[in-house]
Amino acid sequence: MSEAYRAAGVDIDAGNEAVRRIKEHVRRTRRREVIGDIGGFGGLFALKSFDQPVLVSATDGVGTKLKIAFALDRHDTIGIDCVAMCVNDVVVQGAEPLFFLDYLATGKLVPEQAEAVVKGVADGCVEAGCALIGGETAEMPDMYAPGEYDIAGFCVGVAERERLLTGTSIRPGDVLLGLSSSGLHSNGFSLARKVLLSGGPDRLGEKLPEEGCTLGEELLRPTRIYVKTFLSLLRRFDVKGGAHITGGGLVENVPRMLPEGCRAVIDRGSWPVPPIFRRIAREGGIGDEDMFRTFNMGIGMVLCLPAGQAEEAKARAESLGERAWIIGRVTEGSRGVAWTGREDRR
Repeated sequence: MSEAYRAAGVDIDAGNEAVRRIKEHVRRTRRREVIGDIGGFGGLFALKSFDQPVLVSATDGVGTKLKIAFALDRHDTIGIDCVAMCVNDVVVQGAEPLFFLDYLATGKLVPEQAEAVVKGVADGCVEAGCALIGGETAEMPDMYAPGEYDIAGFCVGVAERERLLTGTSIRPGDVLLGLSSSGLHSNGFSLARKVLLSGGPDRLGEKLPEEGCTLGEELLRPTRIYVKTFLSLLRRFDVKGGAHITGGGLVENVPRMLPEGCRAVIDRGSWPVPPIFRRIAREGGIGDEDMFRTFNMGIGMVLCLPAGQAEEAKARAESLGERAWIIGRVTEGSRGVAWTGREDRR
């Protein structure tokens, strides 16, 4: 034990205790391709045989949703958000997420808190089918407020080159299939907090009749992980493209999968918008344009398929536990989004 280092604000023993606590959570995520155990200088993963493998990587964090976790002193789901934001980005490119690493930084390491965060990371990895093969926990005095931390994730997946989803095969007449989000996911929280918590965090305990939970529970609801559903649909249908609906909403993310000359036409009345979004719009006096450009508005993932496969793909997604709707189509035009109908206010 280094008393000098501890006096400077870094507790090596607390770090060792945190590692001990998270080992069992990490082991739950193990895949047969993983070599060795945690504790080395790098995670080892034996890539299985591919003809023309392409590695697909993504990195992301959780943003100011962390402020809700700090206010409620609840840290066991934030890790799921971190995993989801990365693996969903990987899978929409046609790749299977293989392994994940996390980076957890805090001013003063609390082993119980670190364990709760990493437990969430492990839960997310199990749900996504990828291995948690390493990470870093950094104790940095004076960098963070007491009890606060930041977390970032890094995911690597793989696909055969010919199976990558590049969107180049998308054509006018194809259909857009939307999969339900679980709520805000991990985007738009700076605006959501400004609207809903302008008077302070006490409101987090308020009961929301429409949502059937407290405001805090609704805001901390973990980001949905679509990996297994998406891979299943990819195996069964001619999925031509995918869009993970994150910051920028449907407006910014759907066009990312479209080739030049194709436009997405989305029917805003084709799915029920969850109550939390209507609440934010109403209390903040925020118009539809801003709402649809900031939040996912109830659609967390969009797939593009041939029109003749859309209904069967929708039924398959629902059989896998998703709520799914045909939300639009692809037409000729400049790359972007056009709208029909009005938001369903139910």
